[in-house]
Amino acid sequence: MEYVSRVPGPPLDGLINDLYYLEGAPPYARFTLPAAPAPLLIVNLGAPFLIRADTDGEAVDFADGCAVATPTRAWEFGYPTPTRSVGVHFRPWGLAPFLPISAAKLCDRPATVEQIWGGPAVAALRDRLTSAGTPDEMLRLLEQELVRRLRAIDGLDIVRQLGAAILETGGAGPISDLGVASRASSTYLAKRFKEVIGVTPKRLARSCRFTATVLALDVARPIDWGDIAARAGYFDQSHFVHEFREFTGLTPTRYVEVRQRFLREHPDHALEGWPLPAD
Repeated sequence: MEYVSRVPGPPLDGLINDLYYLEGAPPYARFTLPAAPAPLLIVNLGAPFLIRADTDGEAVDFADGCAVATPTRAWEFGYPTPTRSVGVHFRPWGLAPFLPISAAKLCDRPATVEQIWGGPAVAALRDRLTSAGTPDEMLRLLEQELVRRLRAIDGLDIVRQLGAAILETGGAGPISDLGVASRASSTYLAKRFKEVIGVTPKRLARSCRFTATVLALDVARPIDWGDIAARAGYFDQSHFVHEFREFTGLTPTRYVEVRQRFLREHPDHALEGWPLPAD
């Protein structure tokens, strides 16, 4: 697969980690995406893809793309073959300024791009993107569209400040300290975080701690799960296993098996690292 990434300039750099272009045959038809503090926007330029946001529900076609706020559980993403799209990896607070609704309404409930930006606007954007000559040109067009759609959000500054502090500590710092430092009540912070990020400060910290722990795993070596849990600050190993199931839908042992499969079958692939093969 071809994967091209671009870091945007101001004013988007404080909201977005990167813009990306993806094209080609996916290594697997279906992926499990563990919950992570990473809102996502995809503008689809190929055949529809499938999303199963609830493991007990049916997969749903998404033709023009999707937007999803910070998820609280694993979800399933199905690529067509071949696939072609551009997308945005947001910082936890970054999607809200481009939404007409609260981020909480997209938490574990992906919306189509048409639902958030309107059918005619999305059709025009997709036409411009498909007419672009190169991936770099596509990403410049996407960046221009995002700058045009950027809007002011009540409470964004405090959520960004405190959210960044949570990220810097990997979710390990006491949440109560954030409220004291900001001179804001816990009720106000929870409300603003839900509106901007989709989850409370405590939930964001849990997601950051888990993500940092899992991404640091070396699945090519033997893993002492008790030591991993202790160093990550979990009360005990059973608490860690419970969190693992909640965020990935898998046990720690099964997670390692699936990651090892990806590494074995597709070493150095652009998608290796967080998505897990689900088929």
